[in-house]
Amino acid sequence: MSENYLDVAIETAEEAGKILREEFDRPPQISYKGDVDLVTQADRRSEAAIVARLTKYFPQHAIVAEEGTGHESTSASEFRWHVDPLDGTTNFAHGYPCFSVSIALAQRDTVIAGVVFNPFYNELFAAERERGATLNGKPIHVSKVPALSTSLLCTGFPVHKRLANPNIHYYWDFTLRSHGVRRDGSAALDLASVAAGRFDGFWEFGLQKWDTAAGSLLVEEAGGKVSDFAGQPYRLGGPMILATNGSIHEEMRKVALEISQRDPAAPLQRPQV
Repeated sequence: MSENYLDVAIETAEEAGKILREEFDRPPQISYKGDVDLVTQADRRSEAAIVARLTKYFPQHAIVAEEGTGHESTSASEFRWHVDPLDGTTNFAHGYPCFSVSIALAQRDTVIAGVVFNPFYNELFAAERERGATLNGKPIHVSKVPALSTSLLCTGFPVHKRLANPNIHYYWDFTLRSHGVRRDGSAALDLASVAAGRFDGFWEFGLQKWDTAAGSLLVEEAGGKVSDFAGQPYRLGGPMILATNGSIHEEMRKVALEISQRDPAAPLQRPQV
């Protein structure tokens, strides 16, 4: 990569992470986007620092940031940063230390650099297209777990429109078919954990581009696979994402596809395994 995109992303994530640690030790200042969607002073401070630094280094690039302070519409650049200044806001607001900064750069529709940083545990996941993925500078790889039945999975649920979200059916099925399903509340960290071999598979619905851009690159560069339930390459902002170690991908994909064809109003049933 000719430019220092990843270096700047790392520096920027670390700066934002310092802000989040600072704010984590204070009583949270919480407001709401809608009825239940939290936003904190930490989100705003982190995003302001990220947008300012990226703009300083790459003034022509577009920036898409969750809290809306980027400048996507004013740039004709083929480069676009996807920024989540605090992924896991609900966790953060409740004092649960599972949250992250997620920063990724896409060239047209291809993510070429990404960083996910958990400042509480000082874990920085980073990846460049075709150059591998790292955790605190050391190479990481997806797990070698060969089957869904012995895998540990993760997923997430939205904070709004929960009744319209079908994921409880997938959660039920995959819980019974695997060693277990975790729900930690930060999609970026979930994807990073798949890349690091901590989880063997991840799926979720309705995620935004800033939720998955960095994490999906981490999984791919760590040797995993990312797609939709039909097996097509995952597109940022797509309605669903499936990310795995590769070994269990087809098995998970077939189960997910089968669940998607059921009546969502039908009662939960034990799967035939």
